[in-house]
Amino acid sequence: MLARDLTQGGITKTLVLFALPMIAGNLLQQCYNIADTLIVGRFLGADALAAVGSAYTLMTFLTSILLGLAMGSGALISICCGQRDSERMRYTITASFVLIGVLATALSLLVYAFIDPIMALLQVPQAVYGLMKDYLLVVFAGIIATFLYNYFACLLRAVGNSAAPLAFLGVASVLNVVLDLVFVLRFSWGVAGAGFATVLSQYLSGIGLAAYTWLRCPQLRPHRHHWRLSASRFAEVGRYSLLTCMQQSIMNFGILMVQGLVNSFGPAVMSAFAAAVKIDSFAYMPAQDLGNAFSTFVAQNYGAKKPRRIQQGIRQAVILSVAFCVAVSALVFVFAEPLLLLFVQPEETEILAIGVQYLHIEGAFYCGIGCLFLLYGLYRAIDRPGMSVVLTVISLGTRVLLAYGLAAIPAIGVVGIWWSVPIGWFLADVAGFGYYFLRRKAIQREFLQIE
Repeated sequence: MLARDLTQGGITKTLVLFALPMIAGNLLQQCYNIADTLIVGRFLGADALAAVGSAYTLMTFLTSILLGLAMGSGALISICCGQRDSERMRYTITASFVLIGVLATALSLLVYAFIDPIMALLQVPQAVYGLMKDYLLVVFAGIIATFLYNYFACLLRAVGNSAAPLAFLGVASVLNVVLDLVFVLRFSWGVAGAGFATVLSQYLSGIGLAAYTWLRCPQLRPHRHHWRLSASRFAEVGRYSLLTCMQQSIMNFGILMVQGLVNSFGPAVMSAFAAAVKIDSFAYMPAQDLGNAFSTFVAQNYGAKKPRRIQQGIRQAVILSVAFCVAVSALVFVFAEPLLLLFVQPEETEILAIGVQYLHIEGAFYCGIGCLFLLYGLYRAIDRPGMSVVLTVISLGTRVLLAYGLAAIPAIGVVGIWWSVPIGWFLADVAGFGYYFLRRKAIQREFLQIE
């Protein structure tokens, strides 16, 4: 049943081999918006860069809702795999597909209906308002594609197949870059052209991965009777999916609120933040994927009733994450300005200075977010998704409160927004590790009692 059985073999090697395709895949996924940002920033100017960058934060929030739902159902599917319960797994697949598909459709309709209030909430300056709206009207059309890709990617990863999503995403990322160049430079469609390139690429990866799963993975294909779903099936999926969705969406909603505060400082800060966040996301994305791979590892072993292997996995995952984050922090700190010059023209000295300041502060503390991703994955996999929500509230609540409070002090200003981020990470890490070590014995007893 398992494409990769994470309940057997050396832990470090198993985690790394499973995580590598996920890391490569999500780095490619970052290329969707990074390609837009590079081309828009270089050829359409600072206002267009600010518009696309601010839209990226909003789209990340919307994607996080769908990703959270898919990750939650994926954790339940991983547990079914560990238990070798194919019948329960197929019921879970159908229930989660229907539930998340309906919610994705509703989300798609809502964002079109409320696009102007959403932009008002983000405090988008008038100088970039029209450009950002043009871009959003196009990229909102890709929400259903985002659902398809993330649902089937999480499904395949739940059973140990992290390679297939990478292949489809790789093709789509190349197409995205090619279409960006064609639509923006040759056809002169402006920011809307960058949006069309992204949406078409998303549909290629989403529909392609869905077709692959149906045709090549018969063990995941539900039979007719699996579509006769009861309220209890939806309730079981909802318990995992909705809390994980809440955790993901709270995290990104907090970032969205910070984006609104950043926008209030004007186009220069917006542009610097837009470019720096792309570097930021790219830098710690592997740590996030290690956390997701770790979640699948824990869920399969949770289903297989192997608490000792989970305990060993926690130690190995923390070592891997910290080692990676220290190395990346050093690189980002040293090469902050050259990295920003990929997005910003050299003569934009104010934007460069603000961006370097951001990366020097936040980029020095990636260990905090790396450990937090592991904690999210751990609690999602051991049937405590509510704890992930608590950690997110601590991290993002601290970030938002500190950002607004410190930024209002004239002597601190925008620097306070940057410092609020690592402080939030640190407090959430302390809470997450503290809870686990205080409750470790009780949690391990539960491992051996699950059905």
